[in-house]
Amino acid sequence: MVKKIALFSLTLLLIGALVGCKDGIKAVIKEKEPEVVRDYAVNSDNIVMNKSGNTIYIANIDVNTVTVVDSQTKKVKAEIRVGKSPVQLTLSPDEDILYVSCRYDDKIDIISIEKEKVVESIDVGIEPYGVVTSQDGKKLYVANYRSSTISIIDVTNKKVESEMKVDDRPRTLAMTADGHKLYVPHYLEAKVSVINTETEEISKVISLADSPNNNDRKKSQGVPNTLEQFVIDPDGKKAWIPHLLTNIDTPVHFQETIFPAVSVIDLTTDEELIDERKELFEEINVTDKKNDTIITSNPYDVVFHPNGSKAYVVMSGSEDLVVFDLNRGGNATQILRRIEGNNPRGAVISQDGESIYVHNVMSHDLAEISSGGEGPYARAKMKGENLALISKDSLSPLVREGKTIFYSANSEEFPTEITGNNWISCTSCHADGEINGRTLMTSKGPRDVPSNVLTTKTGLFMWDGSRDDFNDYLLTVQGEMGGMMELDPSKPLPKEVEHMYDAMFAYLDDPNSFPIPKSPYRNKDGSLTVTAAEGKELFEGKAACITCHAGTQFTDSVKAVDKNGYLTTSNIDFLHDIDTTNPLDKASKGDARAGFTNGRDTRHFDVPTLRGVWATAPYFHDGSAKTIEEVIKRIQYEGKPELTESEIFKLAEYVRSIK
Repeated sequence: MVKKIALFSLTLLLIGALVGCKDGIKAVIKEKEPEVVRDYAVNSDNIVMNKSGNTIYIANIDVNTVTVVDSQTKKVKAEIRVGKSPVQLTLSPDEDILYVSCRYDDKIDIISIEKEKVVESIDVGIEPYGVVTSQDGKKLYVANYRSSTISIIDVTNKKVESEMKVDDRPRTLAMTADGHKLYVPHYLEAKVSVINTETEEISKVISLADSPNNNDRKKSQGVPNTLEQFVIDPDGKKAWIPHLLTNIDTPVHFQETIFPAVSVIDLTTDEELIDERKELFEEINVTDKKNDTIITSNPYDVVFHPNGSKAYVVMSGSEDLVVFDLNRGGNATQILRRIEGNNPRGAVISQDGESIYVHNVMSHDLAEISSGGEGPYARAKMKGENLALISKDSLSPLVREGKTIFYSANSEEFPTEITGNNWISCTSCHADGEINGRTLMTSKGPRDVPSNVLTTKTGLFMWDGSRDDFNDYLLTVQGEMGGMMELDPSKPLPKEVEHMYDAMFAYLDDPNSFPIPKSPYRNKDGSLTVTAAEGKELFEGKAACITCHAGTQFTDSVKAVDKNGYLTTSNIDFLHDIDTTNPLDKASKGDARAGFTNGRDTRHFDVPTLRGVWATAPYFHDGSAKTIEEVIKRIQYEGKPELTESEIFKLAEYVRSIK
């Protein structure tokens, strides 16, 4: 009997051991589930949808949150606090993790989809923008806008394992379906670096072609810039890049300077298909009831119908959706005028291609558009009411209004046509509120597009210091762009128009609107390098740069005041002749708005701030200097000291480090 009991007990133990072992095996199997390898192309964006299409993730760019939306119920599931200025995001292949680039915190926030919160952050380069994972999810690629590098991160240990140097201002990112190529558009240079992900080397750089001059100035032409996205089509053979064309050799005018365009890249050869570029009045030529071409502006994002039959391009400035029929020549066949909401910049499309969800960045809401289907006569149209994405706006109502005006080219939205019949927004030239790297022809001669960083803090406005009040930009819009012509420039602005200018000034004056770009020329701890420190001594000593580039703003323009201490264009003591006049410059007798007290010659110019100047090339009023070294060498004035090549380099290194 004892033996039977012992045997029975042993049997139970064996069964228990086997069961435990079996459970242990299950646990191991669970830990080592097969890796999810993505088999479709992805691109970084401010809005992404999961593969099943039931959840949408949106980066609320200036509210510092990410919103999670249930696309089936049309409700917000969560609003997650993240770092400063979340600009783009991407999902891991298994869709357990959402990576968010926090531009002004210089980090990537990692959001757990299950926990709906940030669980970790990774420090990267200066102003991270685009972000995508490898197809197996083991690596994370980050485009650092100011550092001009690509951070390659080991996802397992959350460490940057290497940094690749690339051309200036890498913006968004796109990964091919096979994971072999990473595409890196460069925002202002109109280039795309092609990175071989296996060797982690640049295999090619694609340069977008200029659009040749056209006898009709109102038809598309110019130099490409502001590459906003790189979106690969469903079959993986082509990619579309929405961008602008800037006409730099004709006088600035609403209808003759900036044109919308979408370039097409052949991904098998990595070359631009120039004949397939979509341009205004050619491939983008949809007319209204009066048979006039509908003008659109600021193309920003692209989505393709899942079967590749159509492409939908979001126009952020004019706030439209342009539909291209790829089965019928690839031209635009419809323009859905006015997406509900302000400043649409991102879009995703449902699996069946029936619904397009559009992210409105300024009104912080989600619009739904019915595509109408894939048929040749289908018409896209708005569907239902927009979904609010945020619980509270981070900006004051006046600043938000000013920012909305700055980014808008919607001519129907404001008291006056500050945008010129939907042609351009402020950001069409002042990309990201800063520069577009182009020099434009004006009535006074060639003028480099200046940055708006610190523009309200640095004294007189304009290169020749001919404005002392922001409201005087009415003259710029009238004289250089041909807009707001119904207003008498010698009289005060109507109250509703003055309010527009007050709102824009509030936006420009807000210290959070345009942070001074951090310099990549400093040490990692933010201190000056040895070379820059020696340059600082030269700046304040032998070179005497501090004579004009003085004070906290590194300019003496703030001293151009009257006897009561107010800025005035009549005080020309702080306009300087440093021998940079251009043969095309023309003198001005001033204007009626200033009582003709602001006349200007062709030699004297306002002193620009040097804070963040490293990021504002080209230099001088006419954009004729490409580097800081060239600026130092070309400046000529009485008593200028002789500087050695070594001293010039040190001085330039310090100037590039000024923050």
